[in-house]
Amino acid sequence: MNELLVKNAYVIDPINHIDGEVMDIAVRDGRIVEDVGPQAEVIDAEGCLTLPGGVDSHTHVCGTKVNFGRYMSPEDMRAGREVRRGVKHATSGYSVPTTYANSYRYAIMGYTTLLEGAMAPLEARHTHEEFSATPLQDMMANTLFDGNWGVMKAVSEGDIERVAAIVGWTLSAVKGFGIKLTNPGGTEAWGYGKDLRCIKDEVPHFGVTPAEIIEAMIQACEMLRLPHSVHLHCNNLGTPGNYACTVGTFNLVPDLNKKRQSLYATHVQFHSYGGSDWKTFRSKAEPVAYTVNNRPQIVIDMGQVMFGKTTTMTADGPMEFNLYRLHHNKWSNHDVELETGSGIIPVLYRKKNLVNSIMWAIGLELGLLVKDPWRCLLTTDNPNGAPFVKYPEIIALLMSKKYRDAEFATVHRRTESRVDLPALDREMDWNEIAVMTRAGQAKALGITGIGKGHLGLGAEADIAVYPLKVGEIDPAQEYQKIIDGFARAKWTVKRGRPVARNGEILVHGENTTIWVDPKISPEHDMSRDPKFTEMFNHWYSVRMSNYPVQDEYLKRNLRIETEATI
Repeated sequence: MNELLVKNAYVIDPINHIDGEVMDIAVRDGRIVEDVGPQAEVIDAEGCLTLPGGVDSHTHVCGTKVNFGRYMSPEDMRAGREVRRGVKHATSGYSVPTTYANSYRYAIMGYTTLLEGAMAPLEARHTHEEFSATPLQDMMANTLFDGNWGVMKAVSEGDIERVAAIVGWTLSAVKGFGIKLTNPGGTEAWGYGKDLRCIKDEVPHFGVTPAEIIEAMIQACEMLRLPHSVHLHCNNLGTPGNYACTVGTFNLVPDLNKKRQSLYATHVQFHSYGGSDWKTFRSKAEPVAYTVNNRPQIVIDMGQVMFGKTTTMTADGPMEFNLYRLHHNKWSNHDVELETGSGIIPVLYRKKNLVNSIMWAIGLELGLLVKDPWRCLLTTDNPNGAPFVKYPEIIALLMSKKYRDAEFATVHRRTESRVDLPALDREMDWNEIAVMTRAGQAKALGITGIGKGHLGLGAEADIAVYPLKVGEIDPAQEYQKIIDGFARAKWTVKRGRPVARNGEILVHGENTTIWVDPKISPEHDMSRDPKFTEMFNHWYSVRMSNYPVQDEYLKRNLRIETEATI
């Protein structure tokens, strides 16, 4: 029996409606309990800000495209080098670090749970192998279905139950967590040198549209009773005027679930662009935020851009090619047979570049204009907008207009006429930041029931203590203290065990992979379906029997079983 007592903690726990109560947190065997014995290990929080462990609901840290980004950019891998010391492995990399570097840096910032935003089913083994080398965070993987041939065929036939059956079989086979759609149908079209500009364009050879794919997948998600909603990267990312497509997509979404959203739209900054070309490029965060505010069935994350070097990577192959034509930098495209694709290109976001300055402003506008912090979550689409180590700066920007104004004074001089940010006076409070960085993310992912994102009795004891005295700091004025405090937690506790303290990693750790296993009736079991088996054996380069990820790839794992309605 392992016991821990965190004393004198200034707790903000939005899910349990605790907003600044000084209290003790008792932990036994990795769970929060009423009390512990006198022999328990003691951590004195000394009245410092104490939150549930951070949750990142959209990041790219593991898998084939991330690894390709590593060896595609040796100059990036030369940054952030640290020698092996104590329990730590040697690390390197800045925007696409090694797996251990990702894990240590997240832990130092107080983060304990991560969702890998896009896993190609055929390449799932690689993702799970890298999960095992990310030891200090529990991991999940959204599974890509945007160009899945079986799904698109079933959508074209109007057979939603078959769509759900294929999704359910695939999630179980590859140990995935939820449904990810990236530029639905667009990457399949890219195989023929084409792209889909919005939701009414048809996918070549399948006769379906992105709108039909999105609507069918939302219904399938509810049939499977998945904890997380469909997770959508909208069509037409990163092009002037794409906000109209984004708003049109949001207006498709029905309200089908009382416990959570029906759609999670990711990195919406990249989808909130106005203008007809790059010369007239401007922010359209306001109409996008207005739509989100009036459609409670939608949750978004910011996808905030921060200035500096990073690496963009996505399953949206045609978008990366368009980015290459703008930057003329090295780039790559990759096709995953019958399923999806990807693209990678290193980028530099510059303050003196007008487009980059507007992009920076748009993400902040979304965070400030969406009224409910539970429905606009803090991310950078790591590493696409910026590496996740920039989160403390973003928190400070949201909490301090003074800091926003100081930063705005350094961007391109013509930015002011293209954005609304200078006119926004809202400054977020500590509770809202706790929502945007852990409670809201856990709720949107549907993992509060397994003890994530809160500090209630029975919750998993993931705790972050920050060197911040809430009553002694004015975030609006002392924004540098906010940046410094959230950059280095005083203590990070993972499953009841201290794993980081003041920037030092204390233990090696072992994470848990969280995956979903929908229980489907025998008549909808795709492993027994002749048409599905025939398609698989005819088109895939692997046998169907070799496709599922074996249990050996998951060391410690939590299987969430759902009772599907099919």
